[in-house]
Amino acid sequence: MATKRVLHHHHHLLLLQNPNPSFLLTPIRTHSLWSMSKDPSLESALSRNRRWTVNNQIKNLLLRSPDRTSTVRSLQSRFKALGLRGSALNWLHKYPCCFQTLTNSSGNGEPLFRFSPRMEALVDEDLSAADLAEPLMAARLARLLMMSRGHRLNVVKFNALRKSFGLPDDYILRLVPKHPDTFRVLSGTGRRSSMEIELVKWDPDLAVSAVESAASGSPPRFSCSLPETWIKSREKFDEFNDKTPYISPYSKNLVDLDSDPEKRAVGVVHELLSLTLWKKASILKLEHFRKEFGLPEKLNRLLMRHPCIFYVSNKYKIYTVVLREGYRGSELIERDPMVVVKDKFGELMQEGLHEYNRRRCAANLEKKRKRGEIGARVKKEEEEDEGEKVEKREERRRFYKVLFDEDQ
Repeated sequence: MATKRVLHHHHHLLLLQNPNPSFLLTPIRTHSLWSMSKDPSLESALSRNRRWTVNNQIKNLLLRSPDRTSTVRSLQSRFKALGLRGSALNWLHKYPCCFQTLTNSSGNGEPLFRFSPRMEALVDEDLSAADLAEPLMAARLARLLMMSRGHRLNVVKFNALRKSFGLPDDYILRLVPKHPDTFRVLSGTGRRSSMEIELVKWDPDLAVSAVESAASGSPPRFSCSLPETWIKSREKFDEFNDKTPYISPYSKNLVDLDSDPEKRAVGVVHELLSLTLWKKASILKLEHFRKEFGLPEKLNRLLMRHPCIFYVSNKYKIYTVVLREGYRGSELIERDPMVVVKDKFGELMQEGLHEYNRRRCAANLEKKRKRGEIGARVKKEEEEDEGEKVEKREERRRFYKVLFDEDQ
């Protein structure tokens, strides 16, 4: 109540200062609703490499190009959309392990670029991993539909979360025709925005949550991933766990759904995060699916009340929820084959950047050596070192002189 009175007073003062305020259109969020004690390990796990994101988009550009080769000019035209400045050619040169540049053999001399041999092999490995993962993709999609209201999801809307669950751009074309007994596409108005994917057949073998699988025959319960020193949080967690039985996110029993709405909502978010590749998701994106998954309006408040299960971060000013039990320190415990390949891509990219920086440093040193700057600097440093040695000897001489003179 005290917080509400303060916020009301704050709004009143702003209203007096501005008779037509736009701030009223945006709700004020108190700090406590979005803050959580930082976990250095999980913050490290959330470190996003922007260079990886850009190079992944360049990779996708080449995959859509004939013979996996494209013009540097076409990449330059997309630089602004990628949030980059400068020369596209210079960017490609920074990652020699990933990309190669060449000249158009048709005679106009236009620079082109393509994958390096190692990157080409890694891209093929990524595509093979995606092909092998199709059964897992289908099962993951089926589980999402089984949890959703009406067992259907809007295709355009779901694209916001698709990548988190490891589904490719063409998952509709790739999965639906191969699984006609499981999925079907509906389009009431004929518009793309109204297209929905629907579950055709309920699979009881898939209707087992991660919490139920971990229970191994005992009553399913959430697990706490906080240290023993978090006494109050663990006490609240035990009370929450023991108050009512666990409710499966796949339960169709109306009595279960109404008995403890919060426990069901926690179970749904837990299962959604368990199905993601990196055991994390954007809170704002999850909030867009409140209706589909029966989530509360203030999802952030729900997550903040359960720090034993969820970790909320504002890294990069993007509110993210992480499933704590999915990580051991900063390391993801269960690494999907697709995650493994993407990690290899990141390692190859870093290797190329390191090689580029090493060559650039060596070239700069050679230029300075030719201009005589290196020799002059070394000589100056030697003179300074010699001066320091003389000064230190003189200081020691004065010290001992004063010391022994005073004793006499």
